[in-house]
Amino acid sequence: MERRSFLKNTGLTVAAIALLKNSALASFLNDPAFKVKMLTNKIGIFTEKGGTILFMLGKKDIVVVDSQFPDSAKNCIEEIKKLSNKKFTYLINTHHHSDHTGGNIVFKGLVKEIVAHKNSMINQEASTRKNTKASEQLYPSMIYDTTWSKKIKGERITINYFGSGHTNGDSFVHFENANIVHVGDMVFNRRFPYIDKTAGANIESWIRALTEATSKYNDTTTYVCGHSGTGYDVVLTKNDVLAFRDYLSNLLKLGKEKIEAGISKEEFMKLKEVPGSLEWKGDGISRSLDAVWQELKK
Repeated sequence: MERRSFLKNTGLTVAAIALLKNSALASFLNDPAFKVKMLTNKIGIFTEKGGTILFMLGKKDIVVVDSQFPDSAKNCIEEIKKLSNKKFTYLINTHHHSDHTGGNIVFKGLVKEIVAHKNSMINQEASTRKNTKASEQLYPSMIYDTTWSKKIKGERITINYFGSGHTNGDSFVHFENANIVHVGDMVFNRRFPYIDKTAGANIESWIRALTEATSKYNDTTTYVCGHSGTGYDVVLTKNDVLAFRDYLSNLLKLGKEKIEAGISKEEFMKLKEVPGSLEWKGDGISRSLDAVWQELKK
């Protein structure tokens, strides 16, 4: 993907992109080969570029969670059609960022409903006004506040909102019979997260949301996240989710300690690691440092 297309098609602000180092930006610009991996005989994940797509091949329906970008969404749909001839019923967006919703437009006329949290809808509309043309977007047709649930032959899908985190509109999508939850970008597995303060992200609330989610689901639940660090999977256990929650807790603790010690933001932004969560390493820590500084100073 060209740089111009990347800037246009993502929901990241120019300021946020400026925080990415060149090598980190390069990793975002890569166009890797797509991959389909089945987690059960009817639920699988599609990875190419952008946030992980999860799909369910139901007895009568196909359900998809997130849509990446238009070109990768087309690849995903083609691969799903090789596996099932059933109709596409629901497309669920975990949140509004364009690497999760940019491919919605490809589902126009194909899917019955697009489901998202009400704040995700608001954020997607706002992002469109800033970054893309309305004609290139397909918005949710069904929004919810705290919980949405639907029984589909052979499965029950329940979506929960546990409060602000990565944004103020992130959903947890639970396929109850399979016991698989797509958490979107509420977990970055050993990768420094993007904390979108422009869309209501809140670290303290994020910690509470992950605690509530892992309490609601059980110890054998399989989690799927949007992004992972090099060498790590997007398919997670409860311990992986809790490790990311602890990363956020350690980040908040680090920020409080340094601010109380009177450190300047310039010095704070030079930090290279978060004590207690050293598995999060490499490029991108500046995103976390800037976000926690904003939150604590505000």
